[in-house]
Amino acid sequence: MTNSAIADHFALLSKLMDIHGENSFKSRTYSIAAYNIEQLDSVLSTMPRDVIPTLRGMNGSVGQKVMEMLDTGKLSSLEEILAATPPGVIEMLQVKGLGPKKIHTIWKEMEIESLGELLYACHENRLTRFKGFGAKTQQNIQEGIEYYLQNQGHYLYAEMETLFPQIDGYLKKLFGADKVAVTADYLRQDLTLEELTFEVMADVAAAKPKFHSAQPPELLEETESTLLYKLKNGLKLRLNLGLDPLPARLFGSTGSADFVKTFLAKFAIPTDIEGVDDREIFNRAGVPYIPPFLRDDASILSSFNETTAAALIQTNEIKGIIHSHSTWSDGTNSLEEMAVACIQKGFEYLVISDHSKAAAYAKGLSEERIIEQHKQIDELNKKLYPFRIFKSIECDILTDGSLDYTDDVLASFDLVIASIHSNLKMTEEKAMARLLRAISNPYVRILGHPTGRLLLSRKGYPVNHEVLIDACAAQGVVLEINAHPRRLDLDWKWVAKARANGVLLSINPDAHSIEGYDDIKYGVLAAQKGLLTKEGNLSSFTRDEFVKFIEQGRSAS
Repeated sequence: MTNSAIADHFALLSKLMDIHGENSFKSRTYSIAAYNIEQLDSVLSTMPRDVIPTLRGMNGSVGQKVMEMLDTGKLSSLEEILAATPPGVIEMLQVKGLGPKKIHTIWKEMEIESLGELLYACHENRLTRFKGFGAKTQQNIQEGIEYYLQNQGHYLYAEMETLFPQIDGYLKKLFGADKVAVTADYLRQDLTLEELTFEVMADVAAAKPKFHSAQPPELLEETESTLLYKLKNGLKLRLNLGLDPLPARLFGSTGSADFVKTFLAKFAIPTDIEGVDDREIFNRAGVPYIPPFLRDDASILSSFNETTAAALIQTNEIKGIIHSHSTWSDGTNSLEEMAVACIQKGFEYLVISDHSKAAAYAKGLSEERIIEQHKQIDELNKKLYPFRIFKSIECDILTDGSLDYTDDVLASFDLVIASIHSNLKMTEEKAMARLLRAISNPYVRILGHPTGRLLLSRKGYPVNHEVLIDACAAQGVVLEINAHPRRLDLDWKWVAKARANGVLLSINPDAHSIEGYDDIKYGVLAAQKGLLTKEGNLSSFTRDEFVKFIEQGRSAS
């Protein structure tokens, strides 16, 4: 092993010991060893073994570990502590501004084990509840994680959407607006993406020189018809090149392989169509135009019609904000600020759903604080009439499936959202028992983010969706489509099944700030992929319809 490799092993061992909260004197010893080895002029592997312990800082356990690495190429104590550390916790060391001591708090006190979970906690303003994590520190950590993740080449649809206009405009400037069209997973509104793909009317020989500049992007792949670049921000940009008209090419690259194959089995693809979209291909085939975001599954070809297209839910059909948080728990805006923002944005009502007492990390509400909050809601409803704030709670589902409050307390709310936030490592049997017991409680009206997933970060606990949907249908419980771009949970693939069973969905922003209301858009985009209509969405109910929903109890679902 080289001196540098040995030093790296010691440095990592020191950091991991600090993350685990082990003896700080020992961890510092290994950190100093790493520094001393980096400063050596001689190569350890070429030295006589009896000389090594005489070097500065090389006596005792340090010298023994150096010998071990020279003999085996490994450091057993490092391998042991690595095995005992979640990979996501180790990855945190890659983020600027996150040192071992902070990571220890994040892992051991916040119980966060991945960068995605940590980023979500930043968005929910949770870090500021812990010593040493002020608002500025939280902001720096958030920016550091975002930078790191982008350079890994994984993006949420919402993140890609912010980058798209600049890339689209740049390519159109290079090649001409009528010769460039975005395609593939971005056009399908996929929830996560690893690259941005365009169809471009140009050949490789003409296209490649256009990217020669003072700071050219990295060329990852080149074929006769494709260029794949990695941009400075980590984004992969794929250009499908050729001189054939765009519509036929767009059709072939937009839909899933199964969708395209099924269509081609019935219809020919005309090659004489000009323009920058493939709508005319459907017109000539005599079938309704199927938007790109519905081209994942070939079955849509036999079930889609113009009535279906017209009925798909739209963002302007969301009438109320359901599931939001204020400064009563871990939100960043006061209850009144959240309500006034709703009014300004044209919503008819706000369902405030702060965290329950088990969520101590989020300043969850005790029974006494619930009474105080309800008094403020009553006062604000008088002040803001006819706008209305509904009394709700995002109640933790505890490990055994019971809820965080007694039924007497739950009865004081207009609506209860039940969610799992802790002890997420479960078997499907355990997860289902927990969920099914929770939704059997007569006060639960909505099941929040049903799988607990965080896109690109956490798969969530295993759920038997069919059993869960059947249970919600039997109990009259609404399934949330959590609109936060990192959740989008319930997944859109289960929307049709839920609606076929008579289960209402509810597109909810889970907003922890006024800006969080805008996430509704991403919930709507996901719901459209599941063919949801406003009739099947609780947050599309008008205020009067929502009041009726509450008054009728679970039979209304």
